[in-house]
Formats: sequence, C-alpha cells, structure tokens
Amino acid sequence: MNNAESIVLIRNFIDACVRADPDEFASYFAEDATWWNSPWRSIQGREAIRETLRRGAARMKALPWEIRYIVADGDVVMTERVDHFLVGSDPVSVPCMGIFELRNGKIAAWRDYWDLRQFEAQLPHSAPGEE
Repeated sequence: MNNAESIVLIRNFIDACVRADPDEFASYFAEDATWWNSPWRSIQGREAIRETLRRGAARMKALPWEIRYIVADGDVVMTERVDHFLVGSDPVSVPCMGIFELRNGKIAAWRDYWDLRQFEAQLPHSAPGEE
C-alpha cells in the first residue's frame, strides 16, 4: 500500500473503533494479528482480538477519538491520538501513541502506548458492574 492508502485504512479503522462493533473491528485484522494495548498483555489472533473488543465495549463506550498526527511509511502507520470514552457517565480521555503494521490491506500488528495511571485516575470510584 502507498502512504495515502495506509492512512485512509487506519482512519477508517479508528472510526470503526468508536462504533465498537466486534465483527467490523475484527475485519480490519489479519488472521494472525497481534494487538498490544500496552500496558496490558498482547492479544494474538483475529478471534481473540474480536472477543477482547467485545468485552471492553461492554464496560465502556467509545466516543470519537482525536487524531492529532498520523503519518505513514508504506505499511507502517503511526498515530498520536487522544482516545475518549464514557465509563458509566464519566468521561475518560487517554493520550496515546499507536503504531500499526499492515500486511495485504489488513492490520498485522497494532501497538498502543499510554499511561495506565492517568487512565485509572479518571475512573469513577465504582465502575459499572462492580457494585
């Protein structure tokens, strides 16, 4: 893929992240893809990635994500973003840096780097389902 095509693919994927439909989300990944949402453990394979998104979407709702910068070098795309969510009725915003490795028009690897403490500090005292 050329740089422009790679950027369009990742912009479309980020829009799909906000919609949080597990099937649509998973369709962007290669069968053997890796998703490492650091600081958590990496997830291997499209089906495990689908299930991880499904579980996460049940706990919090994604709001539109802010892309500050997006650059590509062929099949590698880097983003600086602020990802926005609702946990219960509380807004949570997480600045992060993401790297996407593409293969044959699919995401082969996605690594996001963000601060867990900054995320946790914004959470309500009792998240939905923990009462």
